[in-house]
Amino acid sequence: MTRLVTHDLAVHPTRDELAAQDFTSALRGHVLNHMAASLKSRFEAQIAPKLPAGASGRDVHAALKTDSYFRFYSALRLGAQEMVWSSVGDAVARESGTLAARAAALAADTTRAQGTLTLDPDLAVPRNVSAIDVHHMPGGYAAGDDIAAGAVYENGLSVFSFGLMGKNLDDIGESSAFWLTRSHPQFRPQSILDLGCSVGHQTLPWKRAYPDAVVTGIDVAAPCLRYANGRAQSQGVTAHFVQADATALPYPDASFDLVYSSMFLHELPLKDIHKVFAEARRVLKPGGLMLHYELPPNSQLSAYDGFYLDWDCWYNNEPFYKTYRDQDPVALCAQAGFPADGFFQTVVPSLGWYGETAVATALAGPATIGGNTGRLADGVQWFVYGNWA
Repeated sequence: MTRLVTHDLAVHPTRDELAAQDFTSALRGHVLNHMAASLKSRFEAQIAPKLPAGASGRDVHAALKTDSYFRFYSALRLGAQEMVWSSVGDAVARESGTLAARAAALAADTTRAQGTLTLDPDLAVPRNVSAIDVHHMPGGYAAGDDIAAGAVYENGLSVFSFGLMGKNLDDIGESSAFWLTRSHPQFRPQSILDLGCSVGHQTLPWKRAYPDAVVTGIDVAAPCLRYANGRAQSQGVTAHFVQADATALPYPDASFDLVYSSMFLHELPLKDIHKVFAEARRVLKPGGLMLHYELPPNSQLSAYDGFYLDWDCWYNNEPFYKTYRDQDPVALCAQAGFPADGFFQTVVPSLGWYGETAVATALAGPATIGGNTGRLADGVQWFVYGNWA
């Protein structure tokens, strides 16, 4: 499945490694589609009738903890998660020196793109990144002085997503940009900031959607940013990558027309989420837009569906996941000073799964949260919300 990584920083796995990756992707697809459906049916038939009225997601979790099928499901899902990284780690380690040299050459080559990379060696990497192997990725996202962590992440994501993230692993950004350009055609941002960009998957679609804009991605993880810069240069997309903390942005007031994030907020402690929203409000120009792709809040889901999404908090080394999902997006925006009448939320069908015509048709109608909203499963749809400044 690393076949989805096709740019100049692609690694070259052996046949045995490719077989392991394909098996792991197929296993994840089975667990997250077929086994997940069986788990929900089992819950509804055997466990839900025993729960009191008004049971919460925590109650659902407590009731399922001793269930043999749930334990089997969780063991397979966690095992598959660890297999994702083991299936790509050897190839990255084997080629790490070559990858670093390629990334440096791409950064210096301005014939395809004119992107830049700005690192801050004095930046203190927050403990929610440095002290946790998030997603069970060995070593985490910020370790090392080369690009290995970025390479492990992108190749791992290719295996992890079993084809649901698009041919460039950028379906969230592509789908979000597709929605924005069609729902607000008069909005033409000239400066765009992507918070917590990692290796730039969801950064580059904004440059493709708004080619005249200056697009910048920030992250605290230098290895991911080095990789992101080389990846963008290889793909011929001019984007700028800066090592910075989204809780204290190194930009003056009113610097950006669009501030965006993708699957970022749920990795932060709540106190940092409040800081990120306040900083986004500060650096937005009047009439600008803060936009987040995230997981739908627990308040808008059934107790079971909320518990199902919160599985990652308990078992996938994402300790802040549930606390974020227990928040009200409207309140988060209001507390940061955004006007109440500027808030919105929507559900954007995946471009890669449904295609442009189907997505355009779906966007013409009411957007409602469904069973596959925010879930990496066949028929995935993305939950997007934001606030106009």
